[in-house]
Amino acid sequence: MGSASTQTFTGRPAANPTFNVSGEEDAALSWGSGVCKWFNVRMGFGFLSMSGPVDKPLDVFFHQSKLHMEGFRSLREGEAVEFTYRKSSKGLESVRVTGPNGAPCLGSERRPKSSQIRRSKGDRCYNCGEPGHHAKECQLPPQPKKCHFCQSVSHMVAKCPAKAQQQQHSSPGFQGIATSPRDEEEERSQATASGSSE
Repeated sequence: MGSASTQTFTGRPAANPTFNVSGEEDAALSWGSGVCKWFNVRMGFGFLSMSGPVDKPLDVFFHQSKLHMEGFRSLREGEAVEFTYRKSSKGLESVRVTGPNGAPCLGSERRPKSSQIRRSKGDRCYNCGEPGHHAKECQLPPQPKKCHFCQSVSHMVAKCPAKAQQQQHSSPGFQGIATSPRDEEEERSQATASGSSE
């Protein structure tokens, strides 16, 4: 394969700025520059493509905790970076990642989906029933518990007569047409009215 070329990095601080391209390390920490190859915002890691000071690009692993920036730490693909790295048992691994000349990284606009959508549109407070907040954020004192199906305070959903009646009407053994309590009440009143008129 040929002899390994050793290159010395200049102009940047490092413990011993010598890196052997053949894979043997001469120092604990080395310095490099390049761009973000890709970054997974949900998992919080990615790879840098080191372009300088090596002959061919090398991939360097990085974790979001190593990024020099405020707030949500991330990199966008193609963002220029400088970094110190070391050789680990799994390959090259960054120790600190900054923007050009040690500036903070710019980061990506992308965020994990879980932080973008905190709750679905149907979420309501279990305490007051209002949308827009959860029970732990509710400003009202604890309210009486009520059935989630019919909103009655006299029973819970497990013993809800309206739910039991709906399940009975929609069961496969039922031959009639499923009706609501209001429809049944109208049928009774019509039957009573027709019975009294005779």
